Amino acid sequence: MQAGKLRHRITIETLVPVQNTTTGAVVDTWTTFATVWASIEPLSVREFIAAQATQSKVSARITLRHLAGVLPSMRVVHGSTVYNIEGVLPDKKSGTEMLTLPVSQVVYG
Repeated sequence: MQAGKLRHRITIETLVPVQNTTTGAVVDTWTTFATVWASIEPLSVREFIAAQATQSKVSARITLRHLAGVLPSMRVVHGSTVYNIEGVLPDKKSGTEMLTLPVSQVVYG
């Protein structure tokens, strides 16, 4: 993939249990796993309709250079937009060059 296509700066976050020092309660907190350059592409109309037909929530596709340890339990933050990772797909050729993350946008409110 050409470096110019990776024009979005994203943060991949993971959920980590953190203990409150005052109360001792354990609270899950989103912590930065990695900050990388990526390509964010909304699904085309055809892909979006096909995804809805299969009850999928996927609304975009994020492509980045291969990064070990990325899991579907993580999330992606781009600016003020938060995405849930629905899957982690390695590239078809070697499996070690690129990752494609089908994502769904988190809607608050």
